[in-house]
This record gives sequence, C-alpha cells and structure tokens, in this order.
Amino acid sequence: QVQLVESGGGLVQAGASLRLSCAASGRTFSSYVMGWFRQAPGKEREFVAAIKWSGGSTYYADSVKGRFTISRDNTKNTVYLQMNSLSPEETAVYYCAADWPLSPPRSSWSQRVGSWGQGTQVTVSS
Repeated sequence: QVQLVESGGGLVQAGASLRLSCAASGRTFSSYVMGWFRQAPGKEREFVAAIKWSGGSTYYADSVKGRFTISRDNTKNTVYLQMNSLSPEETAVYYCAADWPLSPPRSSWSQRVGSWGQGTQVTVSS
C-alpha cells in the first residue's frame, strides 16, 4: 500500500488560489491513478480531480472544471492540485487518494479508493 502525505492547505479569502501537494511513498511507485477528494462538515466525501500516472489523463468534477488543475511530477512521486477562484463553499478537508478504478459511477469512487492521505484543511473566508 502506498502512503500519502498532503500539504499546502490553509486559510484564504474568496477568490484566492492555493496549491495542494501530495507526496507518495512506501513502495515502487506504480499506482494507476491518484487524485483529490474533499469533505465539508456534515457532507459526504466527494471527488474533485484525478490523474493517471501513465499518459497523464485528467478527470475533474464539474464544479471545479476550469478553476482547478491537477498535475504530477513522476520524478518526485508527487501530485499537485492548483485551485483558483476559491469560494467559501469549497471549505473542506481535502484528501489525497490513490488507486481506485475509474469506472462509473463517479459517486462510488470514494468508496473504492485504495489509499488515503490524512487530509489537509482548506478554509475559504468570505
């Protein structure tokens, strides 16, 4: 199993940007996919973005398309999430995730993740 460590969360104002990082370790890095989910207080964990290590195909939740960008650095075993134009409604704990099948429905992805990070808090003030 791969270990994931997130960083980069914090408190920002509405409209600001943040970049989250997720460093993976623990075994020869052969994860099929990595990505980000988020969970707001009282809500279910939801998919945000994902990237395939081979080929770099990306996937986004409709709510973040055009504002968030997921990328990877294979040499550092690190995945990034650049978040722009943040809104208060996006206040949540953001979790890095690895290894889940990308078959639909997307609503099932959070239950099929193989490895989770500990999460990093993102707070967007109005």
